[in-house]
Amino acid sequence: MNNAENPPSLYAAQEPIFPRKVSGFFRTFKWWIMAVTLGIYYLTPWIRWDRGPNLPDQAVLIDLAGRRFYFFWIEIWPHEFYFVAGLLIMAGLGLFLFTSALGRVWCGYTCPQTVWTDLFILVERWIEGDRNARVRLWRAKWDAHKWRLRITKWLVWLLIAIATGGAWVFYFTDAPQLAVDLVTLNAHPVAYATIGALTATTFVFGGFMREQVCIYMCPWPRIQGAMMDEDTITVGYREWRGEPRGKKHEGTTGDCIDCMACVNVCPMGIDIRDGQQMECITCALCIDACDDIMNKIGKERGLIDYLALSDEPLERGGGKAKPVWKHILRPRTLVYTFLWSTIGLGLLFALFIRAEIDMTVSPVRNPTYVTMSDGSIRNAYDIRLRNKHGDDREFHMSLTSEEVLIIDLEGTDLVNVVVPANETKLQRVYVTARRGDPSATAARTDLRFWVEDVVSGERAHTNTVFNGKAADQ
Repeated sequence: MNNAENPPSLYAAQEPIFPRKVSGFFRTFKWWIMAVTLGIYYLTPWIRWDRGPNLPDQAVLIDLAGRRFYFFWIEIWPHEFYFVAGLLIMAGLGLFLFTSALGRVWCGYTCPQTVWTDLFILVERWIEGDRNARVRLWRAKWDAHKWRLRITKWLVWLLIAIATGGAWVFYFTDAPQLAVDLVTLNAHPVAYATIGALTATTFVFGGFMREQVCIYMCPWPRIQGAMMDEDTITVGYREWRGEPRGKKHEGTTGDCIDCMACVNVCPMGIDIRDGQQMECITCALCIDACDDIMNKIGKERGLIDYLALSDEPLERGGGKAKPVWKHILRPRTLVYTFLWSTIGLGLLFALFIRAEIDMTVSPVRNPTYVTMSDGSIRNAYDIRLRNKHGDDREFHMSLTSEEVLIIDLEGTDLVNVVVPANETKLQRVYVTARRGDPSATAARTDLRFWVEDVVSGERAHTNTVFNGKAADQ
């Protein structure tokens, strides 16, 4: 009765986590990954790439106004969005591949939330001290000393967050010019709004929510179970070696001395000795902490380590674990690798064989055809010509069909048209069937439009149909 009147709360207050400083192979590896990933993110918009006159010289640019994506020597046009779709599919398959082979290695090392949280914790440690000092500060009253440390930390966090939001908008327009416009307050309001939104999310997610983002907002912890199996290499605790745990002087037979080092360094605040948990991002900091303790007490390293569950019976019986490559090279990972490689090779093939000229044809269907004064039948087509070269090109237009059809270009007596460099041009084209010809009376006649670069001889074509009088029947 009492429980019915006072139901348990479904809300759990956030428990503050103060990760302790740790050193070791994985911590050093994470520092290097942080430096490389942040360097790529912040510096890439400033890399220049000469594409010739009238083209942007920014190496990586998402030009929404010009509807182009530039990546060094690669230029993606709107009709080539399949390249972007292919890259997204490759990213998804890559995530499946690495998760099935090495667990949540993406989450532990390269996820933006992990990288920026690591950076924010580093700043926090520099200003407020290591774990014990931060715990004392957390419990202390709000005096001048605490306010000074907190405000200093928040200001540095805010500067990092502003730099993060600012770097993002530089990918969408010329970075040097936008930087000047931002400082002189001449930038578009959308740029300021975007920087403000990303600044706020970076500041809150990296500074205050941290592990809450991984546990409650990110769907991947709940999906990873389908990607992992007993052969997946992931961070785990060798319970058969460590238990029963206890202090060294108590004569326990286990290697674990219950020092809590693995818990104190964990940015998620969990105890890896409790087994696999959704909150674990496999950052491997607990491995460094435990190995350090094992060195100090003269025990073998690897009590906490990267391991596969399928090796437990072997190790528990005193045998050796299977080689890592046997865990990684198994049917699931091989299938993912094959699919990932196939899509990648397909994209590369499509990239290298794509033409520098292109065309799309849109028949004008209102009306379907027009009967001219001499009895001939005329169809109209809107043809969009693309010139991907860095200079103006003259295109020669023609058509082929089993029947006799005549082509004319609107606005000129010629069948040649000049398309500006790296631009598209919409050209209205008329196709006429003479009175009495089979194509004038038939419902449909197949035809093929051709466009040829007069300078290089490159050609492109598109198939469509010509509608005669019988099209109304």
